[in-house]
Amino acid sequence: MNSQTFSLQPFPSTESLANLEITGDISRDINQLSIGYNLTADLKEIVVAPPSNTPSRKHQLWEDTCFEFFLGIKNSQQYWEFNLSPAGHWNVYRFDAYRQGMREETALTILPFDVKNHTDKLVLTLNIDLDKIISPEQIIEVAITTVIKCKDNGVTYWALTHRGTKPDFHLRDSFILEL
Repeated sequence: MNSQTFSLQPFPSTESLANLEITGDISRDINQLSIGYNLTADLKEIVVAPPSNTPSRKHQLWEDTCFEFFLGIKNSQQYWEFNLSPAGHWNVYRFDAYRQGMREETALTILPFDVKNHTDKLVLTLNIDLDKIISPEQIIEVAITTVIKCKDNGVTYWALTHRGTKPDFHLRDSFILEL
């Protein structure tokens, strides 16, 4: 099993809330991927969608607070974008190359994850079997990201690394974790 911890950084030119921290862990055991995010902050300052009674696949989740990660197959331009809303809504998109050929990944029809909302902490965990999109022997490269929407309508972009001159989670050289 390959397991790593992470700490996300805000994009340098954006002002982020004081004491906001996003940490977590990610692991891959054969083709079972587990990721956990811990958002620690004064949650009254952040727009956090309330839990939905009917979580479903939805578009444009990144317009609000959204936990994301990107998986690419090593030595391939193809990659997937996973969007997870604190409300329970989700989506997965497949790309042929950098921002090209975007379409919903139909091989995944459900993406069950757990969200626990505390007064000063939001915890999101996801366990997924990757067999429908990636074979166990393929090495994957991962980018872990989060969009935070603040109550003052400001938005901050968090990632393991920011390689561009503006926030761009799709830049393949920011997929820096290997699993």
